[in-house]
Amino acid sequence: MDEVTGDIEIPADQQKQGLAGKMMTLSSPAAREWLEKRRGNVRPWAEFIATAKFRAPANPAAWGKRVMKNVEYYQSNYLFVFLGLVVYCILTNPLLLIALAACLGACYIIKIRSDEKKLMLMGKELSVAQQYGVVAVASFPLFWLASAGTAVFWVIGASFFLIMLHASLHVEGGEDETEPMLEEIV
Repeated sequence: MDEVTGDIEIPADQQKQGLAGKMMTLSSPAAREWLEKRRGNVRPWAEFIATAKFRAPANPAAWGKRVMKNVEYYQSNYLFVFLGLVVYCILTNPLLLIALAACLGACYIIKIRSDEKKLMLMGKELSVAQQYGVVAVASFPLFWLASAGTAVFWVIGASFFLIMLHASLHVEGGEDETEPMLEEIV
């Protein structure tokens, strides 16, 4: 067999990227693609909130089937309900909004400055990942003071309640709306 020799030149922008940089470039298009897929699967909002289609289920078995169908069918709508609650929670908690702005602002500054010059601390160069780690550690007290933990659990609880309420009461088009109701005869 012939021996292959030569020098491979790696572009300068790929040489500077570490593992975190490579993962960010891979995850961004994947995240955008996933979000676009979710947006494409959103059911019409008029159908989603049509109050004429809200009825109590006939029995626990019908309730379980209805919840499973609705969660599968309206999955993307429920995701946007969750995101709406997250935005509502952030906007109604000014201290949390300030903490998020400070954290994201620091990350943005790190991203911009990392291209221009390296940060030196006590004669050692800090990598971009280490700088992000410092921001995360420094922002923890801010998020604790802003009650971020409470906000997270409020969003999870409110989302679960609203999604289960909707999934339990919304009659899907494929479901037989005129099920005969069995009455107990005494």
